[in-house]
Amino acid sequence: MSPILDPHSLEIISRSTEQTRRVGMRLGALLQSGDVVGMVGDLGAGKTTLVQGIAAGWGSLDPVSSSTFVLVNVYRRLDGRRLSHLDAYRLSGSAEAIDLDLESMLERGPLVVEWADRIEDALPGDRISVNLEWLDETQRQFLFSARGDHHQVLLGHFRKQIFGVS
Repeated sequence: MSPILDPHSLEIISRSTEQTRRVGMRLGALLQSGDVVGMVGDLGAGKTTLVQGIAAGWGSLDPVSSSTFVLVNVYRRLDGRRLSHLDAYRLSGSAEAIDLDLESMLERGPLVVEWADRIEDALPGDRISVNLEWLDETQRQFLFSARGDHHQVLLGHFRKQIFGVS
C-alpha cells in the first residue's frame, strides 16, 4: 500500500492564525534569492497570514498587508535583499506577469505568489507550491509540494523545522 502523500509533499493543519504565522516563519527562514513559493486557495484560506509569517521568518521588519489592491508588495531586509509578494488575482494571465519582470524580483530575493495558478506559465517550474483550504473559522489545511531538486531539499528542511524529522 502506498502513502497518501509522496515524499515531496507535506500536509499541515493550522488551528489558529498564530500557528499559520509560525508555519510561515519556519518556511521564510529557509528561503533564499531565487526561491519561489506559489500559493493557491480561496479567499479567506490564510494566504496573507502565511505571507506575514514568511516575511517575518525571512527577516523583514516591514509590515505585511494583503496585496489585493497592489500587484506587488516588496518587503526589505537590512542586508538589502527583498522579498517580493505578488498577487496575481487581478492579472489577465502569464504575459502580464512576465511584464512585471519576475526575473529581477528573483535576483533580489525570494518570490511569493498568491493565486499562482493564474500565471502558471510565467513562473519557474521549480518551486514550492502551497494549496490552502479553509476548513472552519479557526482551521486551515496546507498542502506543500516541491518541484525541482533545490525545492525538494528545501521542503525536506522545512519538514524537519516543523516536525523534527526529514
